[in-house]
Amino acid sequence: MTDTRTPDPGQGGRPRSRPWRRLTTALAACALAATGLAATPAGAAGQAAWEPVPAPMTTPWTDQVPVDDPLPEYPRPQLTRPDWAGLNGLWDFAVTDADAGVPDSFDEQIRVPFVAESALSGIQRKITPDDKLWYQREFTVPEDWDGRDVKLNFGGSDWQTTVWVNGEKAGEHKGGFDAFDFTVTDHLEAGANTVTVSVWDPTQHGGGAVGKQRQDDEHDIEPHPGGGIWYTAASGIWQTVWLEPVAPAHITRLDLTPELGDETLRATVHAEGAEGREVRVTVLDGGKEVGTATGAAGEELSVSVPDPRLWSPDDPFLYDVRAELPPAGDAPGDEVGSYAGMRSIGLKKIDGVQRPVLNGEFVFQTGTLDQGYWPDGLYTAPTDEALKYDLQAHKDLGFNMVRKHIKVEPQRWFHWADKLGLLVWQDMPSMDTGKVPDAAARKQWEKEYHRIIDQHRSSPSVVMWVNQNEGWGQYDQARIADEVKAADPSRLVNNMSGVNCCGAVDGGNGDVVDNHVYVGPGNTAPEPGRAAVLGEFGGLGLRTEGHEWYPGGGFSYEDQADTAALNDRFTGLLDGIRQGQMPAGLSASVYTEITDVENEVNGLLTYDRQVVKVDQDRVRAANQALIDASRDLPGAVTLPTGENRSLRVTTEGHTERFLRHEDGLAWTAPVTEESGATLKADATYKVVPGLGDETCYSLESRNHPGEYLRHRESRVRRDADDGTRLFEADATWCAVPGEGGVRLSSLNMSGSYLRHHDSEVWLATPGGKQPYDTLSKFTADTTWALEAPWAP
Repeated sequence: MTDTRTPDPGQGGRPRSRPWRRLTTALAACALAATGLAATPAGAAGQAAWEPVPAPMTTPWTDQVPVDDPLPEYPRPQLTRPDWAGLNGLWDFAVTDADAGVPDSFDEQIRVPFVAESALSGIQRKITPDDKLWYQREFTVPEDWDGRDVKLNFGGSDWQTTVWVNGEKAGEHKGGFDAFDFTVTDHLEAGANTVTVSVWDPTQHGGGAVGKQRQDDEHDIEPHPGGGIWYTAASGIWQTVWLEPVAPAHITRLDLTPELGDETLRATVHAEGAEGREVRVTVLDGGKEVGTATGAAGEELSVSVPDPRLWSPDDPFLYDVRAELPPAGDAPGDEVGSYAGMRSIGLKKIDGVQRPVLNGEFVFQTGTLDQGYWPDGLYTAPTDEALKYDLQAHKDLGFNMVRKHIKVEPQRWFHWADKLGLLVWQDMPSMDTGKVPDAAARKQWEKEYHRIIDQHRSSPSVVMWVNQNEGWGQYDQARIADEVKAADPSRLVNNMSGVNCCGAVDGGNGDVVDNHVYVGPGNTAPEPGRAAVLGEFGGLGLRTEGHEWYPGGGFSYEDQADTAALNDRFTGLLDGIRQGQMPAGLSASVYTEITDVENEVNGLLTYDRQVVKVDQDRVRAANQALIDASRDLPGAVTLPTGENRSLRVTTEGHTERFLRHEDGLAWTAPVTEESGATLKADATYKVVPGLGDETCYSLESRNHPGEYLRHRESRVRRDADDGTRLFEADATWCAVPGEGGVRLSSLNMSGSYLRHHDSEVWLATPGGKQPYDTLSKFTADTTWALEAPWAP
């Protein structure tokens, strides 16, 4: 069914139903005269009635998707107009060879906007580069749209999309992640009109941005073993399709950038056919005008927002915005609704460490990797409530950030991030791995990236653009980072997430240096001009019976035995960041991941969103403690290099014990003035600059010079320096604050600490699988008091 609705700008563009303008689907056939192509009528004789395909896993929303009007919400909340007509629903559908023209018949129907590989589309079929997808349906333009141009809008279609209206070509678009539209006024006829769409999607076999999509040669799209970190492809139309009437001169884009320094909202009204025309932008709070400014279309205006209420995850307040192109003589005007958040994002040195600051203050950004896959709709969430759900889950778990990984969501996803208050790191989807992209692929990728930036630059939740990931399809890292920063200087830029991984090459610029460490958390060192972030870590897995995509086929980076183990291990990682990595300079972390995806079972939620695997209250408390600690950072810990010291246990009831070595292994033992000289010497170490990193420390034996405390297979021992990089890393300990002492974290196993357990000394991981990893007394057992040496 074709549907008209009115968005409500005062509610961020959310629509309200206007049933008096509901359109009907015409069933008449129409010849594609301009191309010599023929069409068949919708619901033609011999075509089976459409039925949904059972999904491999059902989400709470699978059965809530209407057949004729899925995803009925207004799709573009930051540029709303009062009149529109949704074209989601059943379209006639066919698949031909990739080089074929429009088919002679459309023997199937597909539910748009769900991709052909998905169950919710009603097709659920493997698509290959040898295929071309064909869609066709009819619509009628409302009579009261007369005198206005008609835009045909696509929120997203992957990958090469060609559109005809009544047999005349309306346009072509390449790209899978940016919205596009065509003006179809000149192609319209009175009464019923036919729109025909072809889509060719080569996925990783082409040169475009594909992200995690793969067309697997070995398996169809049903659940199957394997797949790793690559998932089912999503081909064709995957976001809302709609019609919209506009004046001949009309607003096409609204760029909104807050400027807290002078309490203004910088606004640029882009318009078509409006050369020399004046525009006006008004900011409102609850319907009350806050400020207004006028100027020329295409020029930046400064709208006063005195004493602004700042947008943040704690208070995601949004101002309403109205942009007008007033009438000029006989030329009609145009008006759009939008919204904006007043906030700033940047870098600032705090206690000598470069940190990202929100509204001028450092707040640790704790988030998850969010890949946006659904077992029923693949790339498309079944409903708007489902689209919101994953973001709300982040908030419920205490996260304040989300990294949208290798995918760009519909604009309503950004709307929910804006309203709920989540900081968004937005990835540009990568090209295929293991390939050097050619000139044409690079040109297309960069063109699409800049369109994505333009389409989402007004969203207050977006605080960082992530250009490339782990070297996938990498090239010109430094140039791209500089160009993205020039295109949007109001946000942070990450030139490469995972510079330490997989052959990635760091461009050396941008605002952050980003490591990936599994399980981690790893130790990313800040730089004079870049903040340190952990772009990926974690990957703790738990299979959940009855909620597996392919039962028994799931994998993770570290399997957990049960829910209790997962809770202990995960909160241990968050606590480790708070106590160790953040004081050492880390400013943000991204946990892998919010939900399971196909055979990956390292989600905090199951793939079907039916089960939250972790203790929500406990995780929220750990995240809140991390965020709170970032607002009151402890000072750096400095040890006296070149001097001898003894390390005393601080655990209550054991404070007479000291760290010592015996027979090559590390232990704790009581040491007193009456102890023998050998014991006193064994309990004394010379503090020297770290063998593997001079910003950390190594502990050299007092009575065995040239031998150091190091970990090997988790046991801490005294070994001679063999000159290898592994030894140097194993024997290097980074100091972090501890209550009543210092904690020593391993350089190469960051997040693991020097701990005593039953008199033995181990490299322990909070919440790990070994007895010495137990969370009971973990912090106390890993805190050592630095005392005067027993053997000077």
